[in-house]
Amino acid sequence: MEKGTKLRCQRIGCEAMFTEDDNPEDSCRYHDAPIFHDGMKEWSCCKQRNHDFSLFLTLPGCKVGKHTTEKPLTTAVKKPTPPPVAAKAKTDVPKIDCSRCRQGFFCSDHDSQPSSMNAQTLKPCVTPPEKSNEDVNKSSTVSAKRVIDLNAPQTCRNKGCGKTFKEKDNHAEACEYHPGPAVFHDRLRGWKCCDIHVKEFDEFMNIPPCTKGWHNADPVS
Repeated sequence: MEKGTKLRCQRIGCEAMFTEDDNPEDSCRYHDAPIFHDGMKEWSCCKQRNHDFSLFLTLPGCKVGKHTTEKPLTTAVKKPTPPPVAAKAKTDVPKIDCSRCRQGFFCSDHDSQPSSMNAQTLKPCVTPPEKSNEDVNKSSTVSAKRVIDLNAPQTCRNKGCGKTFKEKDNHAEACEYHPGPAVFHDRLRGWKCCDIHVKEFDEFMNIPPCTKGWHNADPVS
């Protein structure tokens, strides 16, 4: 080869003309092998990417070296296929400690059914019949006979709480909860009380409660 003959660099991203006499260490800027995956083109060396192949080839090289006439390996490197996701195993969390179960939501881990409060429902407006004095007296008698152990652990049924409490420690700001109702609409889940809506159910369960009040161990109707 004659001295001073112009040669074309074969590195990907360079292809400049050079001579053997004029080829310093930092004269060439180039890329390593490309990665093609799901229609995206990406350089394995610097993670620069583009969907358009012509624009992909114009991305500036990230490596520096000498020009060379040796053709590099240009076989596209494919990203490894991720292993199939195994079926979700049932959690080891006991049902009594599961926040979904405690609040009455559907739980696939414990095969529990959702409560009637999971979504808004409209009921016909019906005027309740007037109670007679006899019915009122009976109701008062039943209520008077209810005995609560102040030291007995109870589970709060307020939505967003589900904590265990004792009646002796209960007070007007003991519970943080959502007065609701829960709203499920167009793949969004949220609470009408604080107007927050998310897509994933786990995100919905983690929406911070917006109201404080007394713990309530009575099931929500």
